[in-house]
Amino acid sequence: MTLRLGIDLGGSGSRLALLGGAGPRRELAGERVGVTGAGSSAPATALGLLRLARERWPEELAAVEGLGLGSTGLGTLVADPAALAGALRAELEQGRPADAPAPAVAVAIDAVTAHLGALGGESGAIVALGTGAIAFGSDGHGIWHRVDGWGHLLGDRGGGAWIGRRGLEAALLAHDGVDASGAALLAAARARFGEPLGWPAQLYTRDDRAGVLAGFVPDVVALAADGDGAALAIVSQAGAEAARSAAAALVPGVAPLVATTGGLFGAGGALVERFGATLAALRPDAEVRAPLGDPLDGALLLAERAARGELVARAPSLWLG
Repeated sequence: MTLRLGIDLGGSGSRLALLGGAGPRRELAGERVGVTGAGSSAPATALGLLRLARERWPEELAAVEGLGLGSTGLGTLVADPAALAGALRAELEQGRPADAPAPAVAVAIDAVTAHLGALGGESGAIVALGTGAIAFGSDGHGIWHRVDGWGHLLGDRGGGAWIGRRGLEAALLAHDGVDASGAALLAAARARFGEPLGWPAQLYTRDDRAGVLAGFVPDVVALAADGDGAALAIVSQAGAEAARSAAAALVPGVAPLVATTGGLFGAGGALVERFGATLAALRPDAEVRAPLGDPLDGALLLAERAARGELVARAPSLWLG
């Protein structure tokens, strides 16, 4: 089996997996990706995880044949994804025998690795709901169609930051005396973040504000499960938004198959119910399938395909190093 590394970078955290050779799959966890005026922290986070892996498994890192990375914001917030691929390759080459084959490196937007993990390269679409939200349709060959993934200010419709932000907005409407329906959300937000006057400082000054917003999701989902009207409306609308993105990703030439991935779908309840109903109305021919694996599994598959020389660079979705 090809000795390969997979890296998955997101707004809620980062993960690295080493697979192949002797022994079981090994994993490491790292920081979540943040965004500053200079761009995304994804390159630094990825290189930091790779160096940590070298410290843990130096012999294996020296023999890695392929590395695959999927990251949030890679196509929109990283100035030069190809340079990141090159930096990861240079890091892998340190300490390798002079006669060892050069490692193959592929870096992709998170939708690509989510698609590979969920469908294993089969034609269809995925919709991923984590801190952010993105949908991606592909026939596994020449069709690559991305929907959303625009970040927590411009899109990520139905994702964790989207839900958290709307939960806080409803809480502030209750705090201001405009709409009392968000009273339970206000109480939950106070318990998590303190008094409302402190919320702007906790969010506007943070590089990882999307992750902070997504931190409110468990409270919103719990209140929705208990029947709170304001929370239920937010969670239900998240499911509808995800379904709209999934339907848009099913462009001609892509099989009418949708896999759902990301932690939010695990919450079940109103989100999943509304997703199913909305997708059935928009694309009654579409089959919804449970994912084969997660984006980290997809990153490992990307690494394997890179090592086999099966990939061709496809900016703005995939870059090779």
